[in-house]
Amino acid sequence: MQFRLLRLTSGFTIVAGVSLLALPFSGWAQVRPAPLSGSVRTSTGSPVEYATVMLHRAADSVVVKTEFTDATGQFRLEPGVAGRYLVSAVQVGHGRVWLGPLEATLAPLPTPLAFVLPASAATHLGGVTVTGQRPPFERLADRTIVNVENSSLSAGSTTLEVLGRAPGVSLDANDNLTLRGKQGLLVLINGKRQPMTGAELANLLRSLPTEQVSTIELITNPPAKYDAQGGAGIIAINLRKDQRLGTNGSLNAAYGRGRYGKFTTGLTLNHRRKGLNLFGAYAYTDRQNYQELDFNRRYLPEGGAATSSSQQRNAVRSHLQSHTWRAGADYSLGTRTTLGAVVSGISSRLPSHALNKADFFDGQGQLLSRSSSTNQRNLLTPNLAANLSLRYLFAKDSLGTPELTADADIASYGTTRTLQLGTTYLVPTNLLFSLLTADQNGTLTIWCAKTDYVRPLRYNLRLEAGAKVSHVDSDNDVLFLLTRNGVTEPVPGLTNRFRYSENINAAYVSLTRTRPGLTITAGLRGEQTNAVGRQEVGQASFARHYFQLFPNLSLRRPLSDKHELAFALSRRLDRPTYSQLNPFRSYVDATSYRTGNPSLWPKTSVQAELTHTFRHKYSTSLSYTRSNRPIVGAYLLDTDRLVAATDVNLQTQEYYSLSLTAPLEPAPWWKLYASAEVFYIQFQGELADSPLPAARPGALVSLNNAFTLGHGWSADLNGSYNSRERFAFQDVRSFGQVGMGVQKSWGKATARLNAADLFYTTPLRVTARYRVLEETFRSAQDTRVVTASLSYRFGNEKVAAARRRASGAEEEKRRAAASQ
Repeated sequence: MQFRLLRLTSGFTIVAGVSLLALPFSGWAQVRPAPLSGSVRTSTGSPVEYATVMLHRAADSVVVKTEFTDATGQFRLEPGVAGRYLVSAVQVGHGRVWLGPLEATLAPLPTPLAFVLPASAATHLGGVTVTGQRPPFERLADRTIVNVENSSLSAGSTTLEVLGRAPGVSLDANDNLTLRGKQGLLVLINGKRQPMTGAELANLLRSLPTEQVSTIELITNPPAKYDAQGGAGIIAINLRKDQRLGTNGSLNAAYGRGRYGKFTTGLTLNHRRKGLNLFGAYAYTDRQNYQELDFNRRYLPEGGAATSSSQQRNAVRSHLQSHTWRAGADYSLGTRTTLGAVVSGISSRLPSHALNKADFFDGQGQLLSRSSSTNQRNLLTPNLAANLSLRYLFAKDSLGTPELTADADIASYGTTRTLQLGTTYLVPTNLLFSLLTADQNGTLTIWCAKTDYVRPLRYNLRLEAGAKVSHVDSDNDVLFLLTRNGVTEPVPGLTNRFRYSENINAAYVSLTRTRPGLTITAGLRGEQTNAVGRQEVGQASFARHYFQLFPNLSLRRPLSDKHELAFALSRRLDRPTYSQLNPFRSYVDATSYRTGNPSLWPKTSVQAELTHTFRHKYSTSLSYTRSNRPIVGAYLLDTDRLVAATDVNLQTQEYYSLSLTAPLEPAPWWKLYASAEVFYIQFQGELADSPLPAARPGALVSLNNAFTLGHGWSADLNGSYNSRERFAFQDVRSFGQVGMGVQKSWGKATARLNAADLFYTTPLRVTARYRVLEETFRSAQDTRVVTASLSYRFGNEKVAAARRRASGAEEEKRRAAASQ
């Protein structure tokens, strides 16, 4: 075996057995049969774009290859070895159609395969009814697809709750999403990047009901066409879009009950005729929630024995009300040119009322002080975005159809955040009542434009290239007032104005070559970043200008008809979000607050993954990632002995993992998707002279069952487990959840009933230890919920091909919303 030394721009060296995949070993070399090509059309003769075409082994119907049709409905499948196969084609709203069995040999088929998809829910294969329902989870070469639509477990839930049940995804104590144990995700909604992380992103995903979501893609090794942002990968949320001809739509309503009620309702409308598609959607969410947040702290001056301690109990009740809407049009100027326009918005209101009880003790456990606080907060987030798009298909030649797309985006994110924190001191009684009020107003504006070009070349090459320019302006102003003994005055150290401006210029090129026995993709992305931040009070400012390259390589090689190897190597980046840089405070109680860190630097990562697939179903992956300047959450004591939750850079982070996925079918009516991962994360560095504790391994296990019961009945059973793990300074106890759901369809109506977190095992317990502080906290929310829902489709049932839409502002919108 040969080894090749790969040195990347981060300065980190990887020794990888890439030649294992590339060398034509005589025992593995295969002569591939001729490709299977054809077309997919509707019963009216219209081409179906992005239809899923799958190659199955004739012996057991196992899927061995999946492709999608192009804009003209054409597809091309390349069998790995000669043999007998079945071929199926399906599109949302159509039944699945099968052809075969047929022989794949060195000689091409005498005539191309021709699929005609009926606009019905089922088709027939040899007298057996085949229902075109997608499984809850699909594992592809570079991603896992979560099929949210038509899931009984998803009805009446939020997008955040569905993500929490997805394989490898979890939510930490600070509402940060993690994928396979790693933080730093790029979140896209319909191709648009959401400019937020942590609690701000969690609130947005709580505002998005699953009735508007079609699929969620978990992409661990994105290609060069995606923004370099997102060291842990990409979560792409694709919203539903009706593909039926004529005028049609759907209505839905759901009510759930945990400790408090949760109501969601929505409407979608669509009008499609030749050359024109008008669409719109609206959803209203009204969800009451609670949070129990308990702190136990020990104060350790100079790292010695505790000289004091405290116990705090926070009971928070919140009431989220949100309006989510989207309207747009696609218009075809001809067979080659399509114009599109979309306007969307989310307006949410999140008032909350918290009651805090705090006791402070000396080193011998004697009571020093006792206080009671009330915290009235309100958060308003009006968001508005618009997108214009162009798609042009060049004349088809012998190599294929070149394609050019262009997008222009503008988005505005508003934030109004108010605070009234009143504290009464019960012991000692000579301390006066205090009232801290705050009024923060912020605006974040994004402008973005991008273009992408795709062209098939000779020698089975495919070229992708593109460029993108984005500009972000963020302006936040906050006023803090403190009232004591009837006197109100501004708080000089807290009142301020923070302005931030960022410009990113990017370009990429990617080449893919498919040969018998080997598929290779190599890409390179360059990004220039110009960022300037300034605080008005104190004249503190920073300016950062840098250019970085992000190479990307993936190889896939079939070793036999049962075994396949794949290798992926890439360099990625995690820029701090705009709220992570904003130094303004958000108070939890009188002793705790959240604040940004203007001194944060971007995190860069190099990651490699080797995957073995058996029988085109069972996958085993080894992954390694090394990061410089990782961004982690930390708790610090300020000069007033208040605890500040913030983000800091450490020196390095190393991540090792072994993951397994297995889509099983124990019975014809039972599908089981099982996934498991063992990982080990090690950090280097220190914080305020606090050394890092020793790392320890962690594990994630997920089991998702789907049952087809007949007569319109189906059911789902989901369970997940996160073992105890250590992430930087935090020791996170184990947690998990079990959920189940059932649904019944009557024609165009579907009723669903589900229960989430049946055993109430999702509350988080975390301990963090630093040189001068040790904190243990427990966070529990209203997650054990029973939900009933009803949906109804109306209008024409004939289906036409859909158009996939993605705008250029994905990355900026992800980070911008973090400022809310």
